[in-house]
Amino acid sequence: MNVLVCIKRVPATAGQITLTPDAQEIDTRYLGFTISPHEECAVEEAVRLIETHGGMTTVLTLGPEAAIDQLRDAMALGIERAILLESDGREWDPVATAAAIVEAIAVERAAGRTYDILMFGNESADSAGYQVGIRVADALDLPCLAGIKALEIAGGTARVRRQTESGWETAELSLPAVLTVKEGLNLPRYPSLPGRLKAKKKEIERIKPEWRDGGLEKVRLKLPVQTAHTVEMLGKNGDVGAEMVELFQRLRLL
Repeated sequence: MNVLVCIKRVPATAGQITLTPDAQEIDTRYLGFTISPHEECAVEEAVRLIETHGGMTTVLTLGPEAAIDQLRDAMALGIERAILLESDGREWDPVATAAAIVEAIAVERAAGRTYDILMFGNESADSAGYQVGIRVADALDLPCLAGIKALEIAGGTARVRRQTESGWETAELSLPAVLTVKEGLNLPRYPSLPGRLKAKKKEIERIKPEWRDGGLEKVRLKLPVQTAHTVEMLGKNGDVGAEMVELFQRLRLL
């Protein structure tokens, strides 16, 4: 079994997001970067599948040179190969991103590498477009199921489950297939020190797609309205003070 996991370099979800003065980009000067929580689960699931069934895992991202850090993070968890679709740092919209990934998969096929499962996060933590995996599946004419939270592989079939407002849905897809996964599919492992050292030595394969206009026009970015929250703690005889100290400790403010 061969699995391709597509990830995206995004600002750390716990960071304070600010915009550039023209409201066209996120100001990244004081931000760290990571991959989306859904994609962390996709990486973990790919590693588990290969541990169970054997085969090869590959991680791919479209981004600047700095996105190598996220590729190596995935390799530190057990992913074997990494491909960087190297860009100049500009944000590619979902249409252009999906087209670049499809072209990269065509290059892989020409080299004799095929994939049984193409795995994506259900949506990225920054733009939350919900589109790339589905667009790739459509372009490759592959079956696709989005938002899965359970996966079993038997022979050439994937049995998946996803949670809806009315309960759980179960479906079966013939492989090869495209799956977009949600956080909660599994509990991602932490990278080990030997894993990180091995990842640093592994080669990053590069493909440089040409910049393309996907057809969507960005007008501006807008931060969500920040709402203030107040908490009232009731007690007597010094109980409130002790509770406040305990709360601050849990929040790591003390």
